[in-house]
Amino acid sequence: MKTSQDIGAFISSQPPITDPLKAVEALGLRDAWIGAGAIRNAVWDCLHGYEVTVAAGSDADVVYFDAESAYASQDLAIESRLRAHMPDVPWQVRNQARMHEQNGDPPYRDTEDAIRCWPETATAIAARIAGGRIEVIAPHGVDDLVRLIVRPTSAFSHKQDLYAARLAAKGWARRWPRLTFVAA
Repeated sequence: MKTSQDIGAFISSQPPITDPLKAVEALGLRDAWIGAGAIRNAVWDCLHGYEVTVAAGSDADVVYFDAESAYASQDLAIESRLRAHMPDVPWQVRNQARMHEQNGDPPYRDTEDAIRCWPETATAIAARIAGGRIEVIAPHGVDDLVRLIVRPTSAFSHKQDLYAARLAAKGWARRWPRLTFVAA
C-alpha cells in the first residue's frame, strides 16, 4: 500500500470494514465517513500481517457533518440504529459540526476539515462508500500511515501534554511493534 487508492482497494477487500461502511451509507447522512482507528488499525494490522477486524482495539468512528442538526441526541439515535443493524460493531457517532467546541478549534467547514484536526496524521483518515465505490479522505496524506509513522498533526502541535497522554493510553507499540513515533 502506498496511496489512498491502494487503501481504498484494500478496504474494498475487507468485509469487516465494508459491511459497516454499507450500513453507514444506508443511513443517508450528510458527508458521512468511518474514520480514525477503524481505518488506521486495519491498515496497521495488514502491514503487520495480522487479521483485520473493526472491533480490534477501536470504535467504528462514524463522522458526518450536519450543521442543521448538531445535537448529541441525534448522534445517539444514529448509534442506536447502527447497533440494531450490526450489534457486534463498537459504533461511535459524532457530528463534526459541533466537535470544534469540544476540541478547542475554530468551527469546521466539513468532515474533512474536522479530520484534519485529529491528533495523529496516521489517524486522520476516513472512508465511505459512494456510488458503489470506496472513497478515502486523508487531509495529511497516507505516507505516515503506510510507513507506520505516528506523529501529531499541526492541530495538535500545541497540545503536547494531551498528545503524550493519548499515546501512553493507547499502547500502540505493544500491538504494532514496527511503529515509529515522531515528536512534534
